[in-house]
Amino acid sequence: MYTTEWKRTHNCGQLRSAQKGENVVLAGWVANHRDHGGLVFVDLRDRWGVTQVVFDPSEVKELAEMAQNLKMESVIGIKGKVIPRPADMVNKKIPTGEIEVAGTALTVFNECKPMPFPIKDSCDATDETRLKFRFLDLRRPQMQKNMMLRHQMAQAVRRYFSDKGFLEIETPFLMKSTPEGARDYIVPSRVHPGKFYALPQSPQTYKQLLMISGYDRYFQIVRCFRDEDLRADRQPEFTQIDLEMSFVTEDDVMEVMEGLMIRLFKEILNLDIAHPFPRLPYSDAMSRYGVDRPDLRYGLEIQDVSQIVADSDFRVFKETVASGNHVRGLKLEGAGHLSRKQIDQLTEYIKIFGAKGLVVMEQTEEGVNSSVSKFVSGDILNQVMEQFKAKAGDVVFLVADAEKICCESLGNLREKLAKEHQLIQKGTFAPLWVTDFPLLEWDKKEKRYVAMHHPFTSPKPEDVALLESEPGKVRARAYDLVLNGSEIAGGSIRIHQRKVQETMFRHLGLDREKAEKKFGFLMNALEFGAPPHGGIAFGYDRLVMIFAGEQSIREVIAFPKTTSALSLMDGSPSHVDQAQLKELGLKLNKPD
Repeated sequence: MYTTEWKRTHNCGQLRSAQKGENVVLAGWVANHRDHGGLVFVDLRDRWGVTQVVFDPSEVKELAEMAQNLKMESVIGIKGKVIPRPADMVNKKIPTGEIEVAGTALTVFNECKPMPFPIKDSCDATDETRLKFRFLDLRRPQMQKNMMLRHQMAQAVRRYFSDKGFLEIETPFLMKSTPEGARDYIVPSRVHPGKFYALPQSPQTYKQLLMISGYDRYFQIVRCFRDEDLRADRQPEFTQIDLEMSFVTEDDVMEVMEGLMIRLFKEILNLDIAHPFPRLPYSDAMSRYGVDRPDLRYGLEIQDVSQIVADSDFRVFKETVASGNHVRGLKLEGAGHLSRKQIDQLTEYIKIFGAKGLVVMEQTEEGVNSSVSKFVSGDILNQVMEQFKAKAGDVVFLVADAEKICCESLGNLREKLAKEHQLIQKGTFAPLWVTDFPLLEWDKKEKRYVAMHHPFTSPKPEDVALLESEPGKVRARAYDLVLNGSEIAGGSIRIHQRKVQETMFRHLGLDREKAEKKFGFLMNALEFGAPPHGGIAFGYDRLVMIFAGEQSIREVIAFPKTTSALSLMDGSPSHVDQAQLKELGLKLNKPD
C-alpha cells in the first residue's frame, strides 16, 4: 500500500552531488539489478531518469536479499542516503551518474509478472506485440522521449500563436456529415433515431465560421478522423495544428507559418533554419521532381529530353514524342556499371507506377553504353548525356510515357535511388513551399472534377474566367509546406462569397439542391459579412515524427491503430450487444 511514509522526495532523474548526505525517498520501476560481490545494485527508473541504489548485506542482510530477488519492472519504493560513487565507478552516460543511494528501506508496491519484451531503447518485438502491450511499449525510454518531445512541441506551438494574437477555440467533434474526399466516421444519434453525426475530417467549415464571427485569428491543436486506407504516416484518428486568419494574403499565412517553424527548430532541436523558405510552383515541382512534395536534401532532378530523341530510330522514343507525350529522366552520379539484375529490379519497380520500361544509359571514358545503342545514334546519345552534364561513372535513367506516368515513376525512382545510395545527409532539413496548385483535377472514375485541396479553396483572380471554359487550367490560391519529402501542412485562401462558392460546387458536380443540403449552413453564413480569410493545417503527428527522426507516426502517437485500423491492445473495433443497437434504432444486415 502506498502511504505518506513512502511519499517521494525526489524523482529518479533529479539527484546530483549537491544532494550528498541527504536522506531521500524514491519510487519507480526496477530497470535492472545485479549482485557484485555481496553488494546488490538496483537501477530504479521513472520517466525522469535512472538512479542507482545499492544495498549492503553487512548493514541489513534481509534488505539485500529482498533486493536480490526483485523481479524486473516491479514497482518499488526505497529509502536511503545519497552518497558519491567511487571515482572509477562514475557513470557519465546518465545525469545521476556521480551519485548513488545507499538503501535503508525497501517496499514492493506491485510485483511484475514476466515481460513480453524488455524495456529498453532497441526492441526486437514485432509491431503486433508492441501494439498489443502498448502500455509496456510506452515505458521504453525512446518512446517516453518521443512523447515528451510531442508535449514540448505542443507547448511551443501554443506559446507562439498566443504571442501572435491567436485565440485557441475548440470546435465540435459531433458535426454534420459532409463527405467530400475521404469517408466520414459516422455516429448514430440515440435522441434522433435514424440520424447521424460525423466525426470531423478537419474543422474546416467551423474555422471559416469563426472568421465570419469576427475572431480574426484562430488556432487549435485538434483531433481529426478519416475512414481511409492507412499507411506508415496515416492513422484513422490524427492531430492537426489548425488555424485561420482574416484579411490576409498567401504571403501573410506563409510568413506566420515560417515563424512557427523557425521557433520549433530553435526551441526543440536548437537549430537555426534558413529562411525565407524557397517557393516552387506545382508545375515546376512535378516536372523537376515528379512529386508535389519534393525532398530538396539531394539532387537527382528530372529533365525532359523529348526533343533530343524525337527523331531517333528507337520506336518507343519516336512514337511517344509524336503522340504528345514525354521522354524524361534523371542522372545518378558515380553509380558506375549496373548489373543486369540491378537494372531489372529498377525496371520492375517503376512498373508499379504505370511505366512500361526503363532505359538505362551509362557514361564511360569510351562513350555511352546502353541497351538502345543499336537504335539510337551515338550523336543523339551524346546529346542526352550532355544535357545531364554526365561524367564517366554517371548513369542516366529514362522513361517514355504520358506526363503523369513519367512524374510518378521517376519521382518514386528518385526517392528510391536517394535512399539506396545514401544521398540523404542525416540531421539536415529542407523546407519549401509548393504553390499554384490546380484548383480542380479530373476524376476518371467519377467522370467529374474534384477539388485538389478542398471545395472551399479560392481560385486565383486572374484565372476565374477560365472556370467556365477551361476549369482544368484554373490555379488555386493554395500552398503546401513540405519538409524532407513529406507534406507537413496544406492551406489556402478561402472563398468568402456565396456566388463564387456556388460556382465552385457546380463545377464539382453539386447542383444547388445538393450543395444546400451539404453546405447550406456555410453558404448562408457567407451572406452575413464574411471577411476575406485563409488558413492552413499542419499534420502534427508527421511533424513530430520528423523532429523525432522516426519513420512512422505510430512511434509518436501514444495509442495508435494498425494499418487495418485495429487497436490490438483494447480489441477495438468490437461488437456491441443487441440492446445497444436497439436503443440506437440500428439493425445489422449480417450480424456475427
